Amino acid sequence: MNLAGLKIGHATDSENNTGCTVFLCPPNTVASVDVRGPAPGSREAVLLQPDKPIQFIHAVMLTGGSAFGLATADGAMRYLAEHDIGHFTPIRPVPLVPTAVVYDLFMNAGQHLPDAAMGYQACQNATDATVPQGNVGAGAGVTVGKWGGFQTIMKGGFGLSSFEMDGLIVGAGAVVNAIGDVVNEDGSVLAGARLADGRWLVEENPHRIFRQLPQSPVGTNTTLVVVFTNAKLTKVEAHRLAQRAHDGLAIAIRPVHTTHDGDTAYALATSQVETSFDLVANLAVEMVAEAIRNGVRRAESVGLLPGLASEN
Repeated sequence: MNLAGLKIGHATDSENNTGCTVFLCPPNTVASVDVRGPAPGSREAVLLQPDKPIQFIHAVMLTGGSAFGLATADGAMRYLAEHDIGHFTPIRPVPLVPTAVVYDLFMNAGQHLPDAAMGYQACQNATDATVPQGNVGAGAGVTVGKWGGFQTIMKGGFGLSSFEMDGLIVGAGAVVNAIGDVVNEDGSVLAGARLADGRWLVEENPHRIFRQLPQSPVGTNTTLVVVFTNAKLTKVEAHRLAQRAHDGLAIAIRPVHTTHDGDTAYALATSQVETSFDLVANLAVEMVAEAIRNGVRRAESVGLLPGLASEN
């Protein structure tokens, strides 16, 4: 799978079902972000807004642990600094590592959290070859289908997709921790709120109405997406690409961007190929939806929490 010059690495605490995932950027990677969920946890998000002068970043970190997991960025900064990578300043290079979190504290009662050491390890594990998917990195402790309550949920995970056409590469990575269901292209449920008899809860509740406040409170669900391409984009175009990435979330997750989600999409452009922005954006929407679906397809069961990969 071609990653457009990036390397992706996981650090996973399989015993406690948490971890982090880093996207290491090649030099001169243009980046931006678009946050649609009302309950995000992030670091350096303002830096990526299109009106800010900084053009290039050095990594993106996705992590479990809720706001505690932001500490993983410190480990990535240490790794990058050791390799003399960072934004130039008169004293020393300063690595720029935008970071976003998912809430996975339910999986270990919040007692085991990703930290700087895990962030450093994820960088050490980064590769542009075969990247594991499923219950790895920031996908280790995520779940989907929580709109019906904890008794109906299924395992989410980390998913990846990439497409190459005439030298253009567009891909996406996703950490799928949605309150909604993940759906197939025809709108049927792939993974989500499932009844004890195996039927999907949406069959009884077609509008996915929260009849009472879900057991999952505000801020405990988030799908994180990183779109990457080797296209040459300005920072404004990268911001537009991050905006378009949310179309992929809306295609693959029902409902999405709810009060309970912190959905966030990053866009990374490694600036190697001249092409149409709209072509990149159209492909990005497809890749985001596919990465989300791959995240649940590769997810394995954890205890009594069912995952598709363990059932197929």
